[in-house]
Amino acid sequence: MAKHLPNADVLQRKQLLRNMHVCVDDVKKWDEVIKSIDQDMIPIDCVKKVVFKLRGGKQRTINLNKLRKQGLHIEDIEVVVNRNIGEFNKDIVNLSFIIDVPAVAEQIEPLTRKYLANL
Repeated sequence: MAKHLPNADVLQRKQLLRNMHVCVDDVKKWDEVIKSIDQDMIPIDCVKKVVFKLRGGKQRTINLNKLRKQGLHIEDIEVVVNRNIGEFNKDIVNLSFIIDVPAVAEQIEPLTRKYLANL
């Protein structure tokens, strides 16, 4: 379920996006755009790592890029992540998804170029 932002926040984000001239080849600009987006669902193929902060100051990290390099498919990676969420469920204090900005840029670039070409 999407979060609704107060009008001031919406206007501020719109102004930020209007002032942002994003070059599709500039990963740092994509990083700024991604940080400005509030999402509830993140495609697993755009996640680099999943970091579990656990009670007692412990941490568990799943490196999804490493799993991909080992040949695991997206469905298998989802199983690994979901299994860990189930295993550590009672001890999870915070769950962070580290976004793979170049992967996001690669997926969005064709759509962005198409959109900009139609302006």
